[in-house]
Amino acid sequence: NAVFRLLAHLRVPRLGLVGPWSHKYPHLGVPGPAIGFLQECLRWWDHWLKGKDTGIMNEPMLRAWMQDSVPPTTYYEERPGRWVGEPRWPSPQVTRRVWTLAWPGTLETEDADVPERAMTLRSPLSVGLFAGKWCSYAATPDLPHDQREEDGGAMVFTSAPLDEPLEMLGAAVVELELSVDRPVAMVAARLSDVAPDDKATRITYGLLNLTHRDGSESPQPMEPGRSYRVRVKLNDVAQHFPAGHCIRLSLSTSYWPLAWPAPEPVRMRIHTGASRLLLPVRPPRDAEDARIAFTEPEGAPASTEKMQISGESHNWRVIRDLALDRSTLEVIDDQGTVLLRELGLEMQRKAQEWYSYRGDDFNSTRGETLWERGFRRGDWRVRTVTRTVLTSTPHDFLLHAELDAFEGERRVYSRNWDVMIPRDLV
Repeated sequence: NAVFRLLAHLRVPRLGLVGPWSHKYPHLGVPGPAIGFLQECLRWWDHWLKGKDTGIMNEPMLRAWMQDSVPPTTYYEERPGRWVGEPRWPSPQVTRRVWTLAWPGTLETEDADVPERAMTLRSPLSVGLFAGKWCSYAATPDLPHDQREEDGGAMVFTSAPLDEPLEMLGAAVVELELSVDRPVAMVAARLSDVAPDDKATRITYGLLNLTHRDGSESPQPMEPGRSYRVRVKLNDVAQHFPAGHCIRLSLSTSYWPLAWPAPEPVRMRIHTGASRLLLPVRPPRDAEDARIAFTEPEGAPASTEKMQISGESHNWRVIRDLALDRSTLEVIDDQGTVLLRELGLEMQRKAQEWYSYRGDDFNSTRGETLWERGFRRGDWRVRTVTRTVLTSTPHDFLLHAELDAFEGERRVYSRNWDVMIPRDLV
């Protein structure tokens, strides 16, 4: 999102590059394709610091990876697609295409006659358990799963199969005419690519705390029962929808654990006919886009040889305890033990996370992390253990944190924190 905002608002020479990668440098990018990012940096700095004509400023202002349609899964080694470019951003080539939300759950084209009708929604806390990580590292399996797992607790609007391919570049916007029955509420909007076999791949999403509907400088509670018109901006994306696929908009009043839920369950009333989905549609320009190319990725060799001497474990599990009516998302990121041969140094890192709730109790949500880091060389060994727990009441967040440091088996430092933070319309 920041790249698109900077391109739109800066008034200095600027270039934007957006690929399919997770939170990694583009020359190490996963999902691929990785690119020669260091060479691009050199072109930029040679131009501006040394006055060399590297051709960097002849590139399009925005270069983005237009992702092809893929089945939903939690890890991709590569994302098929192609590079596209825009000489300026916002681009006059990108236009808004409007779909109207219609009862009982369709997206209709702008020229359709859609009567206004109210639909109500009260999402369970389970919506969001298959959302993946907020900032993906492409560590198996931290990407969103098949969205049909989530749509049972959402209000879903699906288009007819597309007659021809459609490509979007930028941020989709959802305009909703709605009312709620509580002063604090949120809405989550997800956009999915639905294949002919009904598998649904999440393309982008957006969240809005409705008390921030007019901005975050001065949040205001909602007046229960009053109708509001709100805009939910989704994350920027470049996506190709093939002919025969459907576009799906899913709305929910919770999205745990990506967003902390409201203090109470919320019933939302959405007025179809008056609510719309606006997609930033970009017509293909194959001849121009074909000129965009990058060199192969390069990088310095590792400074020392690494050897994995104990196994890694990366896993996400959704655990449902039907007897206690408790659901838990467990995230394990255990990198095992790595030996730096030249230094004779062993390094350990293990991170565990648990996000849970019970039944329909919006104040039973609990997030807990446990991190362990360690180093060892010969008889010398040190490690740290940190634990953080976040819970809430209707009025406050309760944060508990622990830090313990060890030399060998002896604990040499320990500290605990307990902090109460007012919810302040969250």
